Amino acid sequence: MDTHSDILIVGGGLNGPALALALGNAGFSVRIVDSLPKDVREDAEFDGRAYALALGSQRLLSGIGVWPTVEPNAQPMLEIKVTDGRAGEGPSPWMMHFDHAEIDEGPMGYLVEDRHLRRAFLSAMEDHPKLEHIAPATVVDQTAEAGRISIALADGSTLSASVLIGSDGRSSGTAQRAGIKRTAWDYGQTALVCAAEHAKPHGGIAHQFFMPGGPLAILPLTGNRSAIVWSEDRAKAHHVAALDDDGFLDALRPAFGDFLGEITLCGERFTYPLGLSIATSLVADRVALIGDAAHGIHPIAGQGLNAGLRDVAALVDVLIDARKRGEDFGGAQSLARYQSWRQFDTTKLAMATDGFNRLFSNDNPLLRAARDIGMGVINASPALRRAFIREAAGLNGDLPSLMAR
Repeated sequence: MDTHSDILIVGGGLNGPALALALGNAGFSVRIVDSLPKDVREDAEFDGRAYALALGSQRLLSGIGVWPTVEPNAQPMLEIKVTDGRAGEGPSPWMMHFDHAEIDEGPMGYLVEDRHLRRAFLSAMEDHPKLEHIAPATVVDQTAEAGRISIALADGSTLSASVLIGSDGRSSGTAQRAGIKRTAWDYGQTALVCAAEHAKPHGGIAHQFFMPGGPLAILPLTGNRSAIVWSEDRAKAHHVAALDDDGFLDALRPAFGDFLGEITLCGERFTYPLGLSIATSLVADRVALIGDAAHGIHPIAGQGLNAGLRDVAALVDVLIDARKRGEDFGGAQSLARYQSWRQFDTTKLAMATDGFNRLFSNDNPLLRAARDIGMGVINASPALRRAFIREAAGLNGDLPSLMAR
């Protein structure tokens, strides 16, 4: 077996397969090394999350051929309503309301459950002639050499490529082995994640309700269902997570309200500790980082996966352009362009989500008054509303080719 390929990707979540498919479609030979067995990733109960895919991210999925498989299970996001208040007291009268009708491109994005995305990626990789999905496999070492980088797997085998992409999460072994350090802190919050069925239709409206312990996101799914992402003080979150389903619903209802009628749980419940983790560099010698390996952020704005997919699209442009120029596409000059393109944007996003969480996850009366006035000012300005809508849709900034269509 030829153990050398153009691209090696470590990490089989969502960003890694998206990058593998995009580069495979561009003619690169790609191996993706996944620590989890394929049947685990195919399990419908493996992960309870749903993602708010920005319009730019949807364009990328379409460009790599995955969207037709995903679309039947995707719910268009037509409006976003942002409110502030306390559980059981209802929201403040000040709010931000964003409607897709204020832009020309269509829905701001789509809500898709993790299980549908994973299965679509796995199916597409299985049939791709330029890809090899190696799973389960664990990387134990990596070595950058002249013109290539090699990785050693736990089974004793060795693979090499022109460039190694770390898509292996916030505790990225790829980054650690490359000597890339991280800036990180814990928010003292935990996200309670589940899906709920409700009596009334949601109308494609996403709700973000800021409470003192953290935000509650109610995100429309297909049918009369919504994804719940409830960020709360860790001690309270652990208490709520330990309750049975009836007790959990009793704890949720005061914050959720009754605007969608009676709610019931559908599927499993999950918890995820929340923190910030940013790599001090996105590149090293023949190494590039994408997704959570580069920047793990708070889910407050639903931009984690979107930021990772923007990394994917930017890196694809950089590697294709370098190859067209006859450069060593895994070399320092090529990877420096990726670093230049993405580091400022990802740091800005991380700081913005960190700032929003600190501003809104408290009950300080002065901060509450300031943020409510701020939301009112934004909501009263059509220009500001459209700017926020375009940002949420992933249409601002220097768009990579896969997101600009």
